[in-house]
Amino acid sequence: TTIRLLDATEARAAIPDLCDVLVDCVDGGASVGFMQPYTREDAEPYWQAVAESVASGATLLFVAELEGRVLGTVQIGAAQMPNQPHRADLKKLLVHRAARGKGLARLLMRAAEEEAARRGKTILVLDTATGSDAEAIYPRLGWERVGVIPDYALWPEGGFCASTFFYKRIA
Repeated sequence: TTIRLLDATEARAAIPDLCDVLVDCVDGGASVGFMQPYTREDAEPYWQAVAESVASGATLLFVAELEGRVLGTVQIGAAQMPNQPHRADLKKLLVHRAARGKGLARLLMRAAEEEAARRGKTILVLDTATGSDAEAIYPRLGWERVGVIPDYALWPEGGFCASTFFYKRIA
């Protein structure tokens, strides 16, 4: 397994694999902002926008590769308001269902946290669907649960879902 922080050129080149990961996660029921049915064509504009955000320095994009194929990803939203230069948002921890159980989420999170700390961030925040498999990951990685907002988003197949918010001090 290789974990890499991508530059804008690498992010653009990884779009096909990133689309596959996102589509797989949405098809698997992950509440990550998109609704079913969801296709690679639907995912491409999202990843193109992420690549542009990487180019501007607003986003750090990490990938986990197995045998040369991107099978996981996570982002750090590093650009914040002037009164929050110490904070960043952890976004879109995604692991293809075929690669789950291999520690990719843990490796991606470690890399993201370490790089955010190197860049002067001291606290990270995230939200995830309450009751999802993802919700169970974060406490095991040292994240503190803040609380739950009911009906915050929709499940990809429809219906309201609550979101649980977490934070982690990294420096």
